[in-house]
Amino acid sequence: MRTQSLAKAAERMPTVFEDLFKPWNEWFDGGNLLNRVMNVPAVNITESKDEYLVSLAVPGMKKSDFKIDLEGNMLSISSEKEESSEEKDKRFTRKEYSYSSFSRSFSLPEEINQEKIEAKYEDGVLKISLPRKEESKRHLNKQISVK
Repeated sequence: MRTQSLAKAAERMPTVFEDLFKPWNEWFDGGNLLNRVMNVPAVNITESKDEYLVSLAVPGMKKSDFKIDLEGNMLSISSEKEESSEEKDKRFTRKEYSYSSFSRSFSLPEEINQEKIEAKYEDGVLKISLPRKEESKRHLNKQISVK
């Protein structure tokens, strides 16, 4: 009975070596290290009469981390962020580097007023307002009869 309890406890507790080599184990064992580095943020695009609103969920960033470019009708949103942390103990020093980046591009419709595109970042969400041109807001309302 006691040996079974010890064996179960050993299964639940990672060994010192597993923790020490964890970054390499995740890399080679197909763990989530690659997913963290190459993570693409979720995007919501909503449409109203006056504008399209592109929202990206990107928590933990700063306004200065984003690069938003408009080239022709192509809107590109990208970010690169590098962090490092260091743990010092009496016998060892452990340094970890974290690098994350993403890039998303969207082809804009002709009806967008490119001069009035605005972006703001708050509460972990980057919001890009894509206002429509005035002439595209006017919709002809008419009833069409069936012949």
